[in-house]
Amino acid sequence: MHCGVELTAYLVNESRARMPDLAEDPLAAAWIPDGDRPAVRALWDEFAGTVYPHDDLVVSLRGRYIADTLARALRKDPDTVLVVCGAGFSSYPWLLPFRTALEVDLPDMAAAKRSRTAQLVASGVLPERDVHHHAADLSSPDARKELVSLVRELADGRPVAYVAEGLVFYLSPEAARAVVGLGAEFGTCAVTAVSYWPAAAAGSRVLADQRQWFRSRSVPEEASYLTHHGLTSLLGKEIEDCGPEDLQRRYLDRVDVPESDLIPEYVAVSWNAPAQNVPGQGLPGQAEVTR
Repeated sequence: MHCGVELTAYLVNESRARMPDLAEDPLAAAWIPDGDRPAVRALWDEFAGTVYPHDDLVVSLRGRYIADTLARALRKDPDTVLVVCGAGFSSYPWLLPFRTALEVDLPDMAAAKRSRTAQLVASGVLPERDVHHHAADLSSPDARKELVSLVRELADGRPVAYVAEGLVFYLSPEAARAVVGLGAEFGTCAVTAVSYWPAAAAGSRVLADQRQWFRSRSVPEEASYLTHHGLTSLLGKEIEDCGPEDLQRRYLDRVDVPESDLIPEYVAVSWNAPAQNVPGQGLPGQAEVTR
């Protein structure tokens, strides 16, 4: 079994696979190699018993909302280029007809995704897609600068749909702000979608239990938290900002589990993100951090 942040990627896929109708991701389970599936299921059950038993709900809602946002971007312009940071084993480039996609993750994760993609394409599980895998540690300013150049070259003037999912809370406050605002540097950014933990939830009981579990699994337990005001300063005034209860109402027409019993993961979406702010340069409403 993998350890560290890579481990969370398998848990995300197991969560989505447990709620296929809600997640609308029929490929979720396929990313987990057959030999690892029993261990991943056992690990998910351990996480559910130790931290909280609703990760399938939270992760499926998050993925569904992001996928719907990306589908909307494609309806606006079928030439839109997809860029996903913290890609893990997400399925967006194969669920949606993007002509070009770039997935970014840590070196070991990027290599694992590239290898598994080749296997699934060869076996006919995945359709052929123009998907590029880029290894980068986005906590590094040099890595972010290199990514901006790569995206500009790859997009070549086409609009970009930028996703930072399950990532920014593992970064320092400065790096988190920079990653949130990266889309503004890509040239023509049609939409930015970022998942984050709000500063108001920094004292969450569920997050405290997760930190303890992370500590035992070599996953960074430090976290950065963002505010709605901070996001608007980075992404623009008009953002869609949805929490787990908002997303339950959107997709279930009810709230089955209150936010107090969930990982408080929010998704902020900004259309036509402005480019006037330079991420990480002392902007007002900066990310708040609790350690």
